[in-house]
Parts: sequence; structure tokens; C-alpha cells
Amino acid sequence: MGTVNGFEELLVWKKSRGLVGEVYSMTSQGAICRDYALKDQMRRAAVSVLSNIAEGFERGGNKEFIQFLYIAKGSAGELRAQMYVAQDQGYVSPQNSRRLMIQLGEISKMLNGLIRYLKRTEIKGDKFRIEEAEGIFDIDTVPGSQA
Repeated sequence: MGTVNGFEELLVWKKSRGLVGEVYSMTSQGAICRDYALKDQMRRAAVSVLSNIAEGFERGGNKEFIQFLYIAKGSAGELRAQMYVAQDQGYVSPQNSRRLMIQLGEISKMLNGLIRYLKRTEIKGDKFRIEEAEGIFDIDTVPGSQA
């Protein structure tokens, strides 16, 4: 049994980081890059997912962490809605939109799983066990764990 020593070890944070890169790349080309309001809002929503996971983790307690995970989940929903706008305006292809929507769905499910885990665990401090948290942590990077 290991501990998570930093938000960078959370698989959901890693996936969110990848999503930010894709959103920045997608909004840097084509007509969407000239729709400054939508481009900026999409980037802010993507960064918000990543940032709220990190900020909540660093708060040190499960209650606050859960609150920030809910905010991250809300930002993922916001970005999904903005993807519909981008697709409806012809800024992104249905294929690219679908790919990002799938990623956002996976991230939302992972956030839900982490929230459920944190609500039921006995450990309430800033470090917690990897017990029954399959798919939430990247086990290979957690010190003291065995894959």
C-alpha cells in the first residue's frame, strides 16, 4: 500500500493535462482561433479542470479536495458544452469533437470515482491510501507501490 505524494501522480490529473494540450492545439488553428471569446473560454475551462484537481489536492483535507473535484467536474461539463458550440459553428469536425468528448467523459467518470473514494475512506488527511481506487492513480508512479 502506498501513498500519493503529489497531484502529479493522479491519473485523472495526467489525463486532464493531456486534454489541455489538445484544447490549446485545436484552438490555435482554423477559424476557431479568430473567435477569441470561445477560444479563451475553452482554454480557461480546460485549465480549470487541471488546476482544481491540483488545488484541491494541495488543500490537505478530503472535504476541500472533494469540493475542488466537483468544481473540476463542472469545468469539464462546461468544456463539453463549448465543444458543441465549436462543432455547431463549423470550427471543429465531428470526429475531433467526438474524440475530445470521449476524453472529457473519461475524465468526468474518473473524477466521480475519486470523489466516491474520498467520501468513503477512513483517511481524512492530505495523504491517502491506494485502496479500492483502481483507475484513479497511476500505480507505476506511486512510491512504495508494486504493479
